[in-house]
Amino acid sequence: MTLRFARSARSSVGVEWELMLADRDSGELVGRGPEIVDALAAATERERFTVTGELLTNTVEVTSGVGTTVAEALDDISAAVDVVRAHTDPLGVALLSAGSHPFAQWYDQAVTDKTRYHSLIERTQWWGRNMMIWGVHVHVGVEDVAKVMPIVGALTTFLPHFQALSASSPFWAGERTGYASNRALVFQQLPTAGLPWQLDAWSDFEGYVDDMTRAGVMADETEVRWDIRPAPRWGTVEVRVCDGMSTAAELAAVAAFTQTLVEAFSRALDSGRTPLVLQPWYVRENKWRAARYGLDADVVVDRSGAQRPVRDHLAEALDDLLPIAEQLGCAAELAGIGDMLEGGASYARQAAVAEATGGDLRAVVAHLMAEFAQGRALPPTPRG
Repeated sequence: MTLRFARSARSSVGVEWELMLADRDSGELVGRGPEIVDALAAATERERFTVTGELLTNTVEVTSGVGTTVAEALDDISAAVDVVRAHTDPLGVALLSAGSHPFAQWYDQAVTDKTRYHSLIERTQWWGRNMMIWGVHVHVGVEDVAKVMPIVGALTTFLPHFQALSASSPFWAGERTGYASNRALVFQQLPTAGLPWQLDAWSDFEGYVDDMTRAGVMADETEVRWDIRPAPRWGTVEVRVCDGMSTAAELAAVAAFTQTLVEAFSRALDSGRTPLVLQPWYVRENKWRAARYGLDADVVVDRSGAQRPVRDHLAEALDDLLPIAEQLGCAAELAGIGDMLEGGASYARQAAVAEATGGDLRAVVAHLMAEFAQGRALPPTPRG
């Protein structure tokens, strides 16, 4: 099988953000996604951004156009959110984002009426019906197909860093899971989801897709749902491991981190150096640790098995990436990673709100709504 990898500008960036729709007063999810998407179709058809539906009717996804900078992509996202809110605010529907909804139950949710979604649920059954998860996808352009799989492999070394920064699913169906990202472990149950296979060259990826389509596992390469994957139709590498980011500021920071890492690995390949790729058993362990402990995880950082606190390793990486970020015009956004290390990720803030309110998960949802509306992390408000 031959898969064409589309032409794209080097280190161009695009962002996809999955958003929950919830009743402003109760915090319960509401299944008005198809209605909202249809209502906005005419008004958005000539925009750079898109507003689309997802697996469940309680979700809309906003997607940027192709940006030369993170700021440009986030401007698109902001414009899309403004358009959605202009429609949802009068309906009493609020927007929020996290890897999971703190108390919603899967059996109360409806699947969007599209053949591909019904086919997914028919095949995956209980696991598919439990996919009450929301995430962020960041695309970065790669100009040479020969670089794609080495960059995917190198990014897996930083997979736990992405997981820890974005972790925002500590609650599931009304229970405290003990995980910073429960979404990470739920999503990998789907066929073709989870960690990428370690493939060295584009021909290896073509062979994988050929095998999987001939065996009837998937229809085409778009059904490869790895945490980090090639996106041949767009000419990008796509980082999909992140939980839904709760604020626009955090979304911008993670997008900048993704863009600068990809560019750093691309430069290494240009100079004849092979970026570090950890053994797959270390990659798997690192993902679990980050899902369990978030920013408090210790992760394996080299092939000898040396371990470091993920916070410390992130801080060092930021220092190394800053010159590249300045050249790419995303230094201000990348600095947001430092703010996240200092203030904590969404999972910790949600847990703090629950603690401050005697375990009131509706208060957690209200907090997530407020953070989304203000675009920044907020301290928990104790019960008065």
